[in-house]
Amino acid sequence: MTLRIGHGYDAHRFADPRTDQRPLVLGGITIPHDRGLKAHSDGDAVIHALCDALLGAVGEADIGQHFPDSDPALQNVDSARLLERVDALLRQQGWQMANADLTVLAQQPRLGPHIPAMRERLAALMALSPGQINIKASTTEKMGFVGREEGIAVHAVVLVTR
Repeated sequence: MTLRIGHGYDAHRFADPRTDQRPLVLGGITIPHDRGLKAHSDGDAVIHALCDALLGAVGEADIGQHFPDSDPALQNVDSARLLERVDALLRQQGWQMANADLTVLAQQPRLGPHIPAMRERLAALMALSPGQINIKASTTEKMGFVGREEGIAVHAVVLVTR
């Protein structure tokens, strides 16, 4: 069996709620919060980091090359559609994700109660078991842009098999 590892990272700043009323979407679900993430797409940093890890594992560049923010067709796109396209690309090449481990860095909102739903949604999008996807949430103890509640960052590591 052939194995490959990929790492992905994504970060988005919070949108200004006075000028950009958008929901906070992470892991394919809407999280109750007063601010969403500023992005060309829906800003789902969990899915973006996961896509980058998957693409990196199979040597397919990064999410920005596959889905450029200069493409007007991707304006406010549901990032779940991007993950489905990345998963299809991998499967066409004979790859499948064995497991993923993601760490979401957010001072606010508290994400613990939403992690099971995120795991379920990501697993459903990729026809996997929720047990193949681990998501952890952490603060940065009020340090850096995450600690100042300016945005959210996500790290993802995946193992893919052929």
